[in-house]
Amino acid sequence: MLQSPRAVFAALRDDSDEAAEARQDAAGAIVWLAGIAAVLATTVASTLLDDVELDRLDLVVWAFLGGGLSGFALYFFIGKVLHVALRRLGSRGSFRRARHLLAFSAAPVALALLVYWPIRIAIYGEDLFRSGGPDGGTTGTVFAWIFYAFLVWGLVLLVIGVRTVHGWTWARSIAGVAWAATIGAGLAVALTLLYAAG
Repeated sequence: MLQSPRAVFAALRDDSDEAAEARQDAAGAIVWLAGIAAVLATTVASTLLDDVELDRLDLVVWAFLGGGLSGFALYFFIGKVLHVALRRLGSRGSFRRARHLLAFSAAPVALALLVYWPIRIAIYGEDLFRSGGPDGGTTGTVFAWIFYAFLVWGLVLLVIGVRTVHGWTWARSIAGVAWAATIGAGLAVALTLLYAAG
């Protein structure tokens, strides 16, 4: 997926039950790993160990279950938003294919769990999951932007995927992804504000 995405996306044109079933395990694994990587980047994760009753094991269980389940919730929600956006632009593809497009495009975010997070945790240890500490400041900002690069990489792959699957122009593909991304970003902002108010 990370080396020749067009070939993977071209295979998504076959939306038969057999083809979809053959790729659903890979899609599910990517979504689960991407969910864990994403939940570790939240403000909740950055203060989780402030609670003295929680330890490393609690953090691992929370990240695995909370991240994986959040990943699947977003997979279905944003997958539906993407499906609707693409249908409005003329797609005849199924909701399942839109979800699979989204899942395989999330491969860079899943990769962040295996590359980015181990390095960051090795540098900061448990301080990464407590308020204050050495993970703030300029270095923390640089690390945050590196994680955003994985997210942008995923969005670029999604545009490539939409263009490959549908045979659309770049402008039409970007429009579909931008529409879905705007709704997704709005949801993220709303959830952040709800969390801050609570």
